[in-house]
Amino acid sequence: MASLTLDRLRKVFSSEGDDGIVAVDDVSIDIEDGEFIVLVGPSGSGKSTILRLLSGLEELSDGEIYVDDTPIGDVKPKNRDVAMVFQNYALYPHLTARKNMSFGLRMRGELSDEEIEQRVDHAATIMGIEELLEKMPNELSGGQQQRVALGRAIVRDPKVFLMDEPLSNLDAKLRTTMRTEIQQLQSELDVTTLYVTHDQTEAMTMGDRIAIMNHGELQQIATPLEAYYEPANVFVAGFIGSPSMNFIRMSASVREDGVVFEHPEFDYETSGTFREEWDAEREDVLVGVRPESIQLAEPDTPDGITVTVTVVEPLGKERLLYFTLGDETYIASVDGRTLVSEGQEITVRFPESQLHVFDPDTGVAVQTPEAPSDGDGEFPSQLNL
Repeated sequence: MASLTLDRLRKVFSSEGDDGIVAVDDVSIDIEDGEFIVLVGPSGSGKSTILRLLSGLEELSDGEIYVDDTPIGDVKPKNRDVAMVFQNYALYPHLTARKNMSFGLRMRGELSDEEIEQRVDHAATIMGIEELLEKMPNELSGGQQQRVALGRAIVRDPKVFLMDEPLSNLDAKLRTTMRTEIQQLQSELDVTTLYVTHDQTEAMTMGDRIAIMNHGELQQIATPLEAYYEPANVFVAGFIGSPSMNFIRMSASVREDGVVFEHPEFDYETSGTFREEWDAEREDVLVGVRPESIQLAEPDTPDGITVTVTVVEPLGKERLLYFTLGDETYIASVDGRTLVSEGQEITVRFPESQLHVFDPDTGVAVQTPEAPSDGDGEFPSQLNL
């Protein structure tokens, strides 16, 4: 297969009389041969534009794209040896599934009819759609149409797969099924894949690594666990994880036995270990704690904080508790069997080992918790959600 390199990609959409809109700004990513990379971010962050640049559907404003060590930025789309799967399937409504899958190969005219049919049959077997080959698109369900679209990409035998939110039109149950199928397919074919989604669950469960985008800029590229436990900045910390991380603006003072974070409602004292890693010049900080890290405690717990629950959201396996500190509302995620009522006073604690600290001006992470490893000091690739 092939490695894929994005070298300082930049795309500006401009019209006469303005400076243009920067859709992709200086994005560099090195993707190894056979690696599955997920581009994730909110709408308008530049994810799909990057795929369009890679496929040749958009021209680069600056930068270069390499497949292995060959630059392809000026290569015509049909000669780039990449296959793209779209959100809306893009099947020809007047052609059977078989003819949809073979259409691109026939237009290229490089293979015999026999070779084309062999490729189609092989791809259909991989996707489990042999019995659908003679059906028209309007006779197929959404999931079946997406399998045909994936099969059409497989018959190309490309060096790189590009997938632009291929599951977003499917219902939740089918998305879960197709998510697993795409992972298995990519593993079996061992094709370098760049997958775009706005769904963090897809990103966290599918990607070998995930690239988090915002406003056209690459915020962080990391394994799912690294992004969760060691976010590079406030945006990544708030985007990865559901419910989002709680952020508490506090002031910090350094003492011999630790660092004290001060808030109008409470003080939080850390240990000497925390103090050893602390930047002594920092006074104002943004402390982050994930809802699932917040613990319920006994009223007399030394580091406990008494709060009043304003809203309770029972979700089965978990229960979300909303509470306020000052003028801000925060969320704790507790076991679904925990019985707490609206208006009830509870005591919560923020485990020191789970605290994130950010610079409030730049948003850059100052300290993050230690992430679990797979036993040899490396992060496991994916989260099991």
